Amino acid sequence: MKRIGVIGCGHIANVHAYSLAQLGAAKLVDASITATYDNDAARAEKLARRHGGVAFPSVEALLDAVDVAWVCTWTSGHLPAVVEAARRGVAVFCEKPLAPTLAECEQVAEALSGVPHQVGLVLRHAPVFARLAELAHDGRYGRVLTAVMRDDQYFPIQGMYGSTWRKDVAHTGGGTLIEHSIHDVDVLRWMLGDPVEVTGATASRFGHVGIDDTAVVNLGYADGSRAVLVSVWHQVLSRGSSRRLEVFFEQAYCWTEDDYLGPLHVQTSDGSEEWTAPLPPWATRLDVPEVHEKSVAQYAEPNMEFLIGLDASPPRTGHPGAAEALAAHRIVDAAYQSAHNGSTPIHLHPNP
Repeated sequence: MKRIGVIGCGHIANVHAYSLAQLGAAKLVDASITATYDNDAARAEKLARRHGGVAFPSVEALLDAVDVAWVCTWTSGHLPAVVEAARRGVAVFCEKPLAPTLAECEQVAEALSGVPHQVGLVLRHAPVFARLAELAHDGRYGRVLTAVMRDDQYFPIQGMYGSTWRKDVAHTGGGTLIEHSIHDVDVLRWMLGDPVEVTGATASRFGHVGIDDTAVVNLGYADGSRAVLVSVWHQVLSRGSSRRLEVFFEQAYCWTEDDYLGPLHVQTSDGSEEWTAPLPPWATRLDVPEVHEKSVAQYAEPNMEFLIGLDASPPRTGHPGAAEALAAHRIVDAAYQSAHNGSTPIHLHPNP
């Protein structure tokens, strides 16, 4: 049985821990949470009690007692935890973003490359985006003309997220663009490839220095196609996290407002249709109310695939890995550079 250590015991750690416990109870993976650590010892104790593990006094002590680490600290805590895990040969699931700065992201990626690992860009496991990427790549509707992604969320220092550290640029490196829309940048790159031009504009309206709550990013591609990302942290507490992606092909218009199974709406000259992915068959084995099956499965799926890969011989790195995550960070970094220089376009060379 794989011994899992959870480093950082806040909101996203509890989401992962719940899905991991469900996977273990359903015998979909041979793994369990045996160790926790948080700089708030009471939080670590609470998560450990819930899952039958032990709270450890340090990251180092935890890493000496586990086979795989789930790194769920605030963003600035990823680098030291990942480096310590890699030094011991411990497999790592590292939450996104990799780190607050591109230079630190490169260090995290280098450390991860030495061990089996996976990065928490969970939209890579969403069938609705896989379908859109397939349509973009196979050319059945012609070339992509433009894509528009809108992502909004109430400012996550409150409500169910309660991530008060997200107002501190020392912990995050930025706001909605890096902390939330790193997912969106990765999805757009998955569909459209690497941009050759990035223009960004950001604003901080809620008084947290260095924390953008509004970001608009324009991406240009070598084939002449364009994409626009609008990312907002607002104060509408009754509104949950929401994404809408629209893609205009030469011969079709596609859109979705669901970031897991769909539906994906497709309109052509012949009419409109909807495509929805089924819930994975194993999801019915989870001991959760039916109404929560979808939301739990969205995190359970990447977690399960990573753990199954670790049982291979030799152990496999999961998807996405550090290289994919680092490519998305380079785009985010270019957008911030542009924003800090009056929205001057930044020209990029596509990744090899």
